[in-house]
Amino acid sequence: MSNTFGKLFRVTVYGESHGASVGCVIDGCPSGLEIKKEDIQKELDRRKPGQSAVTTERKEEDKVKILSGIFEDKTLGTPISLLIWNKDADSSKYLKIIETPRPGHGDFVWKKKFGHADWRGGGRSSARETAARVAAGAVAKKLLKNSGIEIIAYSISIGNVEVDEIDRQKLMNKIANININKNFDMSDWKSTIESNPVRCISREKAKLMENEILDAKNNGDSLGGVIEVVAAGIPAGLGEPIFAKLSSDIAAALMSIPAVKGIEIGAGFELAKMRGSESNDEFIIAEGIVKTRINF
Repeated sequence: MSNTFGKLFRVTVYGESHGASVGCVIDGCPSGLEIKKEDIQKELDRRKPGQSAVTTERKEEDKVKILSGIFEDKTLGTPISLLIWNKDADSSKYLKIIETPRPGHGDFVWKKKFGHADWRGGGRSSARETAARVAAGAVAKKLLKNSGIEIIAYSISIGNVEVDEIDRQKLMNKIANININKNFDMSDWKSTIESNPVRCISREKAKLMENEILDAKNNGDSLGGVIEVVAAGIPAGLGEPIFAKLSSDIAAALMSIPAVKGIEIGAGFELAKMRGSESNDEFIIAEGIVKTRINF
């Protein structure tokens, strides 16, 4: 079983959906990184279930406990262990389906592969384990920010509701300036994203997305969606040829998240519809910095 991701910055996640806890161990984080418990808790609070009508009904406090690796709000360079208790797990509703594999879940495959599996809430294959990823991500996010790398993520579609292309392009144009102006402020966009439970960059579309989710929920159904993630300030040369390219590692990490079924990098599959003259991404010099013209 593979529970560890990364090489220099390694993250091991553990725990089952209805077990005592979930958590992570981070190895490779340098010493002296300033990070407070509140920095990690802030990210977990964004993710925790039960905070709105459009999320799961399970209610978890998701209070992080730092077991090791951080002292006086600074990393020690030793393994960082973070623990999150499970406090609202109700396994009784799963008793009737112990021998019935659910569609779209890992029940059947886990039983076939390991012979013995935790049927409570999906066990290890549950999306509950992503809480541990978020905790580890809070540390990684802090480390990256110190290196001038800014990351932002938001919903661009849920069900049949999609963000207008013009809104996406406005954000892309502003984010592109980060590579030139290191003091660029993204607080206005982040404020919009944090103002709604679906984390959309358009308040108007966010409301429609919420209604779409509630309509499906009221009919005993569910919806899929698309999230866009943008990392700005990335230096040239990250990653290693051939099988450890940055795009390869990103794809592997994202595809390991439960329910993720596809990933596009840059223009993605739209490139198949373009001619080479459209997708050809020339290098240019902008204010003394080498950049690509369209970043496809």
